[in-house]
Amino acid sequence: MPPTARSILHVDMDAYYASVEQRDDPGLRGKPVVVGGGTNRGVVAAASYEARTFGIRSAMPMAEAIRRCPELCRVKPRMSHYKSVSRQVFAIFREFTPAVEGLSLDEAFLDVTASVTLFGAPEEIAMAIKQRILDETRLTASVGVAENKLVAKIASDLDKPDALTVVWPEDYEARLDPLPVSVIPGIGRKTLTRLSAAGIGTVRDLRMANDRVLEPIFGRFTRKTRDRASGHDARPVVPSRAEKSISAEETYDRDLTSREQMNRELLRLSERTASRLRKAGLAAGTVHIKIRQSDFRTYTRQRSISPPANGTDQLYAVARALLQAWLGRNPAAKIRLLGVGGSNLAPAEQADLFAAVPDQPDAPIDQAVDEIRDRFGSASVGRARTLDGQ
Repeated sequence: MPPTARSILHVDMDAYYASVEQRDDPGLRGKPVVVGGGTNRGVVAAASYEARTFGIRSAMPMAEAIRRCPELCRVKPRMSHYKSVSRQVFAIFREFTPAVEGLSLDEAFLDVTASVTLFGAPEEIAMAIKQRILDETRLTASVGVAENKLVAKIASDLDKPDALTVVWPEDYEARLDPLPVSVIPGIGRKTLTRLSAAGIGTVRDLRMANDRVLEPIFGRFTRKTRDRASGHDARPVVPSRAEKSISAEETYDRDLTSREQMNRELLRLSERTASRLRKAGLAAGTVHIKIRQSDFRTYTRQRSISPPANGTDQLYAVARALLQAWLGRNPAAKIRLLGVGGSNLAPAEQADLFAAVPDQPDAPIDQAVDEIRDRFGSASVGRARTLDGQ
């Protein structure tokens, strides 16, 4: 590796949510486990490697997962616990480099270019990180080591689980060329179909294809796509990524058919989203809702608000207006999923500077709810209007 080259790691925890559950409950070890909705109406959030042997994957409908494996062990998600373990893992990353770009709770890029003088070669740093994670959390991680983010991410997935895979430029043709073209980020199902029709199935096929074949598929992104197939990627590791949106959604065991049910669930979701915004010290300049009908058709609606807000009643008022407007055009709708979110986020302190009224009417209630939940858990308290029968 040239001395001027970058050294990038992509660390990906192995079957993270499911592995945490198997670690915490010995009775689940060695069994097919999925984390997700507790009913057949939900979807799989994560699948253990034992479950994956049945073809079960994340985002699969739970009913399909159970059809494939009737003995499947289902576990409800414990997001606060997964976040706590994630903080342990990310603290380990930052002991080796400050250049950590988190992609999710269980995945991150690390630029260790400047760390080699302290901790040794990139491969040695990767091994040390894997060992620290195992020692401190009893979980395994797979790490890809490369000159750039693209190849590091591909490498981390080549030999999962518990893998350490190094792919330097001199190895690109041998390691990348035989891979299916689907490993290139941004190539989705429809594009794969068009590539297949054009006789392109591997990374090498894509790298060697001429513009006449690729331009009808990728248009102005043709050159960028070929660069990726050649292993080229100049993107830096960005240590701080601003939160773009915060939301909450839920898939229901039974379709919501009455406006009373819908409004009650909308308030519950608004409360969860508002609480998350306040905990992050943020306020939303746009409120959006997500609606999925029983036939799986999905809609989103949004509205800007000024000043940005993070109060439950403020978010609920906008979300309810958006829902009522949508129901006006879909009066007989049966709703399978509802979601409420906030985007165009700003620091809450900044939002307060522009507020016409310093303290919103619901602020004391929200503060009290937050304090109780911090002490006793998220299910310990809720507004009466969110309770069944209210």
